[in-house]
Amino acid sequence: MDLQLDGKRALVTGGSKGIGRAIARQLALEGVDLVIAARNVADVDIAARELATETGRKIVGLTVDTQDDSSVRALVTGTVAALGGLDILVNAAAKPGGQAPPPKLAEITDDLFWDDVNVKVMGYLRTAREAAPHMAAAGWGRIINISGLAARQTGSIVGSIRNVAVSALTKNLADELGPKGINVTVVHPGLTRTEKTAPLVAARAASAGVSPEEIEQRLAANVTIGRLVDMAEIADVVAFLASPRSVAINGDAIACGGGIKGPIHY
Repeated sequence: MDLQLDGKRALVTGGSKGIGRAIARQLALEGVDLVIAARNVADVDIAARELATETGRKIVGLTVDTQDDSSVRALVTGTVAALGGLDILVNAAAKPGGQAPPPKLAEITDDLFWDDVNVKVMGYLRTAREAAPHMAAAGWGRIINISGLAARQTGSIVGSIRNVAVSALTKNLADELGPKGINVTVVHPGLTRTEKTAPLVAARAASAGVSPEEIEQRLAANVTIGRLVDMAEIADVVAFLASPRSVAINGDAIACGGGIKGPIHY
């Protein structure tokens, strides 16, 4: 299938590592020129250089702190200047989850809660707020918000709240921006294999006195495909949602956890 992405221009926040980088890579392989953004200038520069070499597309690295309005405004202004416009926004800049036990009620401070929500929920809102006018002026755009399956299950109070909030943000934006030609969707990864997975699995295996394979089987015990989903497989879904071919999907959530057993969502 031709995704009709050749020549499109995208901004991927959280694009220097993990799922964000995998998304940037797949978009570039589909012919998209990109700005990838994150807080660490060294990480952004390395990722941009490596992706440009691999894909042959224009990849520009910019720094951003999505907690700060002025930083986000500068990012979008810089993106438009670098690419000549902006067609696609992928919001993936967030504090990582799932790498340590989530805090219990007594451990959740105001600062911990607001810092997490400010980066992900308000960060996504800030970036969409700056990007949408450029898309509306062109009459076409795509915004994809990377959230997570904590929106559909308990176990992490802050994780569930922030991810449900991203879903609510997505639907509100879709209703407002859809008539302007901008589709907005949310993707819910589950526990996903990234470059951080192998060392984390190895550490847990050593601590438990079992093999890394046993730890991976435990992690995927509730996944119907029987293994962890890879970040590249998340990127495949996002590339479709970023394309003109996805016009029938707006305001909805796509779960990418490999099929979690039990709950029915409709």
